[in-house]
Amino acid sequence: MLVLDLIFCAAVMKVVRVCVLNRGAFSEVYMVKEKMTGKAFAMKCVKKKQQKKDPNLENEITVLRRIKHDNVVGMEDFYESRTHYYLVMELVSGGELFDRILDRGVYSEKDASSVIQQVLQAVSYLHQNGVVHRDLKPENILYYSPEENSKIMISDFGLSKMVDNGIMSTACGTPGYVAPEVLAQKPYSKAVDCWSIGVITYILLCGYPPFYEESETRLFSKIMKAQYEFDSPFWDDISDSAKDFIRNMMQKNPSTRFSTDQALRHPWIIGKTARSQDIYYSVSIQIQKNFAKSKWKQAYNAAVAINHMKKLQLAHLEGNTRKTNIPDIKVIDMSSPLQLPKETDFNGNGTQHMLLPENHVEMKSHFHTLKATQSQCNSHHAPSIAEQGKHVYHSEPANLNGFTVQTGVCSVM
Repeated sequence: MLVLDLIFCAAVMKVVRVCVLNRGAFSEVYMVKEKMTGKAFAMKCVKKKQQKKDPNLENEITVLRRIKHDNVVGMEDFYESRTHYYLVMELVSGGELFDRILDRGVYSEKDASSVIQQVLQAVSYLHQNGVVHRDLKPENILYYSPEENSKIMISDFGLSKMVDNGIMSTACGTPGYVAPEVLAQKPYSKAVDCWSIGVITYILLCGYPPFYEESETRLFSKIMKAQYEFDSPFWDDISDSAKDFIRNMMQKNPSTRFSTDQALRHPWIIGKTARSQDIYYSVSIQIQKNFAKSKWKQAYNAAVAINHMKKLQLAHLEGNTRKTNIPDIKVIDMSSPLQLPKETDFNGNGTQHMLLPENHVEMKSHFHTLKATQSQCNSHHAPSIAEQGKHVYHSEPANLNGFTVQTGVCSVM
């Protein structure tokens, strides 16, 4: 089946296959090399559906053909055979955002500010070109390479939308990152991306999400009210400027919410007010508690333990006898992803999205395809999604010889 099409690849394409990065039910991702230069790429091979078009994939291809930016995972080439589509993408090997934070050992507001600045630059470019991402979240923020000074890359345009009049109505995205107007089933604009960036910024500075509740009903209610706090002690050492930036990005009213251009001019983003104080220990602990991944087998990341020991040693030298509570970190097995039906948006195009009941009291798990986990951990820290029986959302990147590899296309189907 796919073997026959690989003959097509060798005969027509400018690349040769090197190895498999990932396999799914309807697609496979390969590492390939350009014949002329030897440069490596990621190629996603998507099996065509019998007598059916794939509107999500077609939309993604259309968007990727339209955009090219240093901080956006680009599509280098596209091929189509009788049975498959082939998307040749930039090979992004630096890993996901949370993984890199955990590997650092030292982390500050300035580091978070630098990440968000690059995200804003990429999203500003998208908005200027009439594209709304609609699914911005930490899992879709990648590092281009393993280098310490690697640039940030925005990926996964499966839910993105090209807009002419700037107004959309299809409810889609990832719970926890979607804007209030989306959950309220109101027409919305590119401002939804700015809300998501605000949520991501919040998480980068404390390690847990701004909205957490025991039921989806209350969770959605808090989001629609923009009801969140800067909890003590986790936010005590975070600058007022960072909090001001988040408040402006997470304005309930989209008309008063910061645009990407306004955000890029904020003092916290341009480097004037972001603090250099190390917040790695507290943030890394919370990231592991609230965004557990199956590959994190150890209770502590080695870097966390080393960093903690250094702090204890320093405290001893300074005569500091204050005890440090070490939270109990547990890693939970992943459950199967939820599957959603396909609906039709107001333009008559098939799309995969969240189904929101008319009565908000009846809200349940009407989510885009996600993976979920639960935990019964009872240590003392900020309320975590896992510990309150909440869903923990994550993606599973492909792995190539120890390097995490992501492509800029949809998750492998």
